[in-house]
Amino acid sequence: MATLAFALVLAVCGTGSAQAASTGGYVALGDSYSAGNGAGDYISSSGDCHRSDSAYPALWAAAHKPSSFTFAACSGAITTDVINSQLGGLSASTALVSITIGGNDAGFSDVMTACLTDSDSSCVSRIATAESYIRDTLPSRLDSVYSAIRAKAPSARVVVLGYPDIYKLNVFCIGLSATKHQAIDQAADLLDTTTATRAHAHGFTFGDVRTTFAGHELCSGDNYLHDVALPTWESYHPTATGHSSGYLPVLTTDA
Repeated sequence: MATLAFALVLAVCGTGSAQAASTGGYVALGDSYSAGNGAGDYISSSGDCHRSDSAYPALWAAAHKPSSFTFAACSGAITTDVINSQLGGLSASTALVSITIGGNDAGFSDVMTACLTDSDSSCVSRIATAESYIRDTLPSRLDSVYSAIRAKAPSARVVVLGYPDIYKLNVFCIGLSATKHQAIDQAADLLDTTTATRAHAHGFTFGDVRTTFAGHELCSGDNYLHDVALPTWESYHPTATGHSSGYLPVLTTDA
């Protein structure tokens, strides 16, 4: 009964917040996980940013009809790209901002390439380099992004969404070794905890999508993520279902 009551509170709070956010503008910032790489239904005018009408920002905007919607997220973006080229849609009237950022700064694309082609030890070594960056350098870069967002949108609710674990562990899965699976997921968890800490320090909400992707990682048999895919830039990104059932519910609750 207590669990049911808690769920009802979350549902009510999430709905009310979404209604409040929809009275102002919504701006979606970030990298490929926000743009929609892997979701299909790409917006031709977005070019190499690969924005998708099936990505969670577009789905939220279609459902809640904000007074304006600026879809600025772009494939390959790092923290400085957000600051230099994505903040133009923010203003005092912005009610909601969502963002995923940090994975490209930490070099996760290089990590996945190394782990696909190299030995376990080389993969783990490359991941250790990424983890050092996440611990030592990424926090200040996230602080710069979050401060820039708050300066341009002083009244907005800002939801910083994380990244899912890529693999379901401790199951048989053809492809990368269990050692690589575990090391990749540990790095993703470090990225999420680091991001959450910095988001909370700025008074922002952290949306943890590991909860909604649980049981739907690669090797689960019910994947919300692409494995190695063509085009290659869709690899290891959420599918359309990953956006609608993984990311969208978290944003809807936290918006």
